[in-house]
This record gives sequence, structure tokens and C-alpha cells, in this order.
Amino acid sequence: MNFPQELKYTKDHEWIRLDGSEAYVGITEFAQRELGDIVYIDINTVGQEVSQNEVFGTVEAVKTVSDLFMPVTGKVLEINSLLDASPELVNQDPYGDGWMVKIALNSESDLNTLLSSEEYKSQIGA
Repeated sequence: MNFPQELKYTKDHEWIRLDGSEAYVGITEFAQRELGDIVYIDINTVGQEVSQNEVFGTVEAVKTVSDLFMPVTGKVLEINSLLDASPELVNQDPYGDGWMVKIALNSESDLNTLLSSEEYKSQIGA
């Protein structure tokens, strides 16, 4: 399983990649494996500020629906439009083309509360 070092992780299996004052958010390879085949992503928080640990959308797999939790407080700038036609990108490339939202961070200090790749691996027993 892949745990990119440059990312930060949540206990709820989201990842975040900082890109200047903005960041990309998605779910981990572990999470997508646990969910199975992803068939729909429902995110309607564009333009809204979402607080750390609040739900910003849902991901629907064949057998379940799971909430998506915001790793840091920020404003949702964009949803990955590729996921509308191809939600399976989350299964195929969770850290690349399968990203879910782009956000503007309120405070980079929120990143200090997240897990490193090693801490995340330890949490899931990998």
C-alpha cells in the first residue's frame, strides 16, 4: 500500500497535500480499498468554509455511503470535475487524479494536528 511522505493524514482516512496557500484533499488508498468500488461522489460545499473535522461531502461505494471529513479548516474552492464522469478514479489513483476538493486553508497550523505517513501507517496497522 502507498503512503506518500509529502501528505498529511487524518484518523478518518483523508489526506491533504499543501500547494502554496491552497491544498488538495482526498481519501487514502486504505480507505478506497475498504470502501470497494466507488460509484458516486457527492460534494456540494463549493464556496463554503468547512471547519476541521466537519463533513464536506460523501463518497458512495457499491455497498455503502461514507462521510468525507475536512482535515483542516478552509474554504472549498473547487471539486475535481473528473469525478463526475469517472468516480472510479478514486480507486485507481487516490493520491493523483482521484483527489476530491481543492481548498484555501485558513491556517497552516491546522496541519500540525494531522498524522505523518508513518503515524497513519501505524494507526491502520500497515
